[in-house]
Amino acid sequence: MTERPSAREVVALVSDDFSEIPYPAGQSKSDGPLAWQGYDASRARAAERTGERESVVCGTAVVEGTRAVLISFEFGFLGGSLGERTGERLAAAYRHARAHRLPVVSLIATGGSRMQEGMRALSQLQLVARESALTRAAGLPQFAVLRDPTTGGGWATLGAGADVVLALPGAQVGFAGSRVRPPDADPAAYTAEAQLAAGAVDAVVRPEEVRRTLGVWLGLLTPVARDEEIVPCAPPAALGASALPATGWEAVHRARSAERPRAHAYLDACFTRRAAISGDRCGGMDAGMLCGFGEYAGRTVAYAAQCGTATRPAGYRTAARLIRLAGRLGVPVLTLVDTPGAGNDAEAERQGVGAAVAEVFEAVATARTPVTTLVIGEGGSGGALALAAPGNTWATPDSYFSVIAPELAAAILKRPPGEAPATANELGLRPQDLVDLGVVRGIVSAAPTS
Repeated sequence: MTERPSAREVVALVSDDFSEIPYPAGQSKSDGPLAWQGYDASRARAAERTGERESVVCGTAVVEGTRAVLISFEFGFLGGSLGERTGERLAAAYRHARAHRLPVVSLIATGGSRMQEGMRALSQLQLVARESALTRAAGLPQFAVLRDPTTGGGWATLGAGADVVLALPGAQVGFAGSRVRPPDADPAAYTAEAQLAAGAVDAVVRPEEVRRTLGVWLGLLTPVARDEEIVPCAPPAALGASALPATGWEAVHRARSAERPRAHAYLDACFTRRAAISGDRCGGMDAGMLCGFGEYAGRTVAYAAQCGTATRPAGYRTAARLIRLAGRLGVPVLTLVDTPGAGNDAEAERQGVGAAVAEVFEAVATARTPVTTLVIGEGGSGGALALAAPGNTWATPDSYFSVIAPELAAAILKRPPGEAPATANELGLRPQDLVDLGVVRGIVSAAPTS
């Protein structure tokens, strides 16, 4: 078995110029609050073995040019468990972050709460949750790197509660540790990779890439001055055809064309660098919804982009998570609309597609920062409209937006399938029709060539 790196070795791996912050003195009652026989001796042996006085080391450091508060767990100290003194150190770290307006990075390796302190240990999770919430309310981002293992209350607070969650390959991640799971539990479900597939982790990152990845995230989400006005981002230039469609049916065919530029092309053209979030934190992810933050025209912009597929419930929930996070951090949002509609199969219904679409409608309607929308392809009914910014939606020449697909409209009206083209013309779904209807602000053109 490979020996786990110490808390300070992990800090040195991802940062420079580490400086510990002052910690509270802590209680000195013999053998802890429960007078657990031998607890003091266990702590003394752990301190001698690791060189640490507690299971976390907290301080400030520079990660790829950005200063942050780092919280690093020492698993060799009683399994990285959380006790009363651990909670005091974590609270001090969060308070320091708020006082100096610094982001928080937690490098987690823990087996959970410390049994030798009973409920006094478990109650530290409430303290951590409150400090995390206060830090979130202050507009400061929180990042977690899940090491092996990340289980119990440490996962359920510092880990899963972070804004961006990264994990090391093969790390054990789960609420239940290996010794307390049901005997028939599938061990593969308690891994970083399984948590990524379940929408609980944003990315699995190799150890040698953690510093660079954290550097990108910190560079993008470092807090801006709170008194700056947050202006909407401009809609991207069109990448496809420049001529407007003559008929509604032509607009539909052009939007559905395999040759038309899709979300990836627009994101590559807009952003000089970007980092993705993934998953809805409710058990799912949707590869057809790309969400994250990137540098666009010299500033950080959040993006939620549909990829031309029917959007799944997890995709809508991820987009809503992104928009809410952007609002807390003072970042404008860009949404790219391209979907035939929301997934409406039986599984989508079981996953709560209606509630998921409603969540995005609410997130856009109550967004704390400006949202800009560009329809780059199909705008299929409410599943597309949910991502559209009222009053700030634009369209490309090879897109359409419709209350319903023309084929389905014809079916509802009991028309033969051959009347779908004529129905498309009646629906007023062309980009120029949408401008006339006041549904979109305008049609974007291609960027000028040099």
